[in-house]
Amino acid sequence: MYSVTKEIFFCYGHRLMHHAGKCRHLHGHSVRAAITVSAAGLNSQGMVCDFADISAAAHAFIDTQLDHNLLLQRDDPLLPLLQQAGERVLVLERHPTAEALAEMIYRDLQLKGFAVESVTLWETSSACATFRDAGKP
Repeated sequence: MYSVTKEIFFCYGHRLMHHAGKCRHLHGHSVRAAITVSAAGLNSQGMVCDFADISAAAHAFIDTQLDHNLLLQRDDPLLPLLQQAGERVLVLERHPTAEALAEMIYRDLQLKGFAVESVTLWETSSACATFRDAGKP
């Protein structure tokens, strides 16, 4: 089994309304997403896939949905005010945790045909969340 990992960097803001600590307040992150794609064999160019293809596909989603966006859960009471003010906000059904964002990136790349093994989202230099599909062989 072979795997390659491409790192993508972006920024977003969020808050976790029911968090007991300071994460309940609006704040932002400059994050690193590590996207790992795997294959049992190599393609005709001797690769799992081209790093540039992973980058282009990931950026197509991240740049339009996540980068420099405020991510809020649909029940957040700040949502109507921010929308009324014309702020850029992505409304999520779930809380906008690193775990949820890692899964969003994973699912988008999977839909685009990539054999994604995992997506790890580093919110800080010492804290990350990883999503892997448990049903994947």
